Amino acid sequence: MTKTATRQTGTASPRARRTRRTTLALTVAAVLAGLASPATAGAATGRDPGDADRAPTRYTHQTLDWKPCAGQPTLDCATMAAPRDWHHPGAGGDLTIAVSRHRATDPAKRKGTLLMAAGGPGGTGLARPAYLAAGAPAVAAAYDIVGFDQRGVGESTRAVCQTQEEFQEFLAGDYRDQSPAAIDRIIANSRKLAASCQERSGDLLPYLTTEQTAHDIDLFRGLLGERKISYYGPSYASMVGAYYGTLFPHRVERMVLDSNIGFDGTWEKYQLGQPMSFQRRFDEDFTPWLAARDATYHWGSTPEQVRAHWEQRRAALHDSPIVEGALTIGPNQLDSLAMSAIYRASDFPALARLLATLDTWQDADPATRAATAKAYNSYLSPEFAAEYFAVTCNDTPWTRDLGTWIRRGAENTARWPLAGARTLAFSAVCAAWPVAPAPEVKVTGAHLPTTLMLNSVHDPSTYYEAALGAHRALRGSRLVTVTGNGDHGQYPTSNACVSGVVERYLLDDTAPERDLTCPSPQAG
Repeated sequence: MTKTATRQTGTASPRARRTRRTTLALTVAAVLAGLASPATAGAATGRDPGDADRAPTRYTHQTLDWKPCAGQPTLDCATMAAPRDWHHPGAGGDLTIAVSRHRATDPAKRKGTLLMAAGGPGGTGLARPAYLAAGAPAVAAAYDIVGFDQRGVGESTRAVCQTQEEFQEFLAGDYRDQSPAAIDRIIANSRKLAASCQERSGDLLPYLTTEQTAHDIDLFRGLLGERKISYYGPSYASMVGAYYGTLFPHRVERMVLDSNIGFDGTWEKYQLGQPMSFQRRFDEDFTPWLAARDATYHWGSTPEQVRAHWEQRRAALHDSPIVEGALTIGPNQLDSLAMSAIYRASDFPALARLLATLDTWQDADPATRAATAKAYNSYLSPEFAAEYFAVTCNDTPWTRDLGTWIRRGAENTARWPLAGARTLAFSAVCAAWPVAPAPEVKVTGAHLPTTLMLNSVHDPSTYYEAALGAHRALRGSRLVTVTGNGDHGQYPTSNACVSGVVERYLLDDTAPERDLTCPSPQAG
């Protein structure tokens, strides 16, 4: 502003008044144009209003060198370099992120790119586009489906915490045991796991977070040459998608979140709800199913008899664990196997066969015993645990007072023993975790298109009550509630109602006008 302008009074000349009116009109027009055209503003600044900052050019100028994936004939694979820390991209060595792509099978109908992430945390995602393409051919015709191994797992830069032998010690014993010696042993093993992660992956641990992964996704989007992508995320990948949509809302075309983590709160709050939901699935779905098949599996003809048989078998394993090679099958392994097998009703028969084998262990042939032991060792691995604990302990704050966890562990063991018994062991890892929590990401749904959410009412892991909270936080989302069903992961599915809603959304750009319910074919 000039000195002359500062001396002006209400007696300005007509010419000056016209000049000011013209300047004001141009200013208002410019502001309105900016409000009406955020994409244009984003193109000029390198980002859209509401989006996180773009990646440095040394990452965005990479070229993806696609080659056939090993063992996956329908997929191409590549790698990309990502900063160790997206908030300080010049500090520390780069990470390698392995990515994959299933090309649209009908290029003439191609709508764009559909990105999917893996669950867990701890699951690998590189092969998942092939599975989604096989289960949803109409979607595979219209989209390039892409996936990746998230930072910390698989073919990407991996975290290392414990060997198989060390991790088996973490899982050993009986988490239900409330004796002082047992509690001391559980806490010592949890602290040992946290310390081993720090010792072997300390320079990587702080950057294994959902928020950092969301930035990796946007780098991948840019390297694919897409201004926007669509997204499908089951289980923990629902949280990855919610974080990505929060940080980069203008990069989202469509988003489907399936079997939802409680991303509206902390990991501590969410995981404290899981003992209830695993017990509900076991008691209300699996034990009645097994009781109805007593003639085949001989575990009891009523749910009460099945649960009594379970307790007898578990007590026998507490007193005399089964040792098969390097693996010990004790009560914790029994609990873990049951938890893994009740994610989907299609796995109920396999769990029932394994339970029946325990009753006739001495008479089983060596091949059957080896296969059974392998199944009991399949739920958790040290590789999975390294990422699982890194993300869940890093993302959000945890109570560090062990007295609190000892009390909560005892309460959960008494009320919901299947998963509640492990409360102390798992939470004590995060109580001893050496890394401060990551930056908070508050999911609101701002600037996002309508997001589609799916959840069954008896999901044991991503329980319905948590999905309701996530739905409320993600304003503008639509929730499809699947009744008569407790499966984890609702798409792709044989349920025509669910498939129809999802594919109308992805293929026809038609989102439900309101929340809705899809009865499951299993109902009744």
